Formats: sequence, structure tokens, C-alpha cells
Amino acid sequence: MFSKILVANRGEIAIRAFRASYELGAKTVAVFPNEDRNSIHRQKADEAYLIGEVGHPVRAYLDVAEVVRVAKESGADAIYPGYGFLSENPDLARAAQEAGITFVGPRLRCLSWPATRWQH
Repeated sequence: MFSKILVANRGEIAIRAFRASYELGAKTVAVFPNEDRNSIHRQKADEAYLIGEVGHPVRAYLDVAEVVRVAKESGADAIYPGYGFLSENPDLARAAQEAGITFVGPRLRCLSWPATRWQH
């Protein structure tokens, strides 16, 4: 199905996604801001990439461009957002599609939130 999945989330959500990926035979990629550098999800992933700027951990997990950049850099062929953060953001689904990466979440046409909701 997928060979490498970037999980754009943290904590238990990410760990469960890593477990499912392992069972499917896929490698995993974690993203983390400086504040989560010692988190378990970072340690459990096959690869982990620092994102964001110090002092803004939530903003890091909401940065569509950064998540897609890491997905491309790591060779991930899928992005799974979990829930919360970017899970219902049409910008991530669209950016992943444009980069040739599968978005594992609601289909783009099902994401009807106005883009202004996601601007921070």
C-alpha cells in the first residue's frame, strides 16, 4: 500500500499510527517542534524531523508547507494527519495532492472549511 508514512501529529495519536504502519509493513516519519524533542512519538518513528520555530509548538504542527516539505525530503508517499491539527485542513490535502503524496484522510471535496479558519 504505502512504503513510508509521515504522521503529522504527536503523542498517542502518532504512536497508534506508527503501530498500524508497522503492521502494514510501512516505514514511519515523525515531525516534531523543539519542545517535543524528547517525546515518545519522535523516538518511536523510523525517522524524525525537526519543524517549526522555538516557542511555537502548536504552530509547527499546523504548518502545511513544512509538513509537505518533510514528506518530500523523507521520501514519504503518504501523509496521515491523525485528528485535530491538520486533519480537516483542505490546504494540506491539496498540497499533498499537488506534491504527488497521498493524503490519508477526508477526500478533498469533503473538506469544506473556509481556508481562513486555518490561517494563524
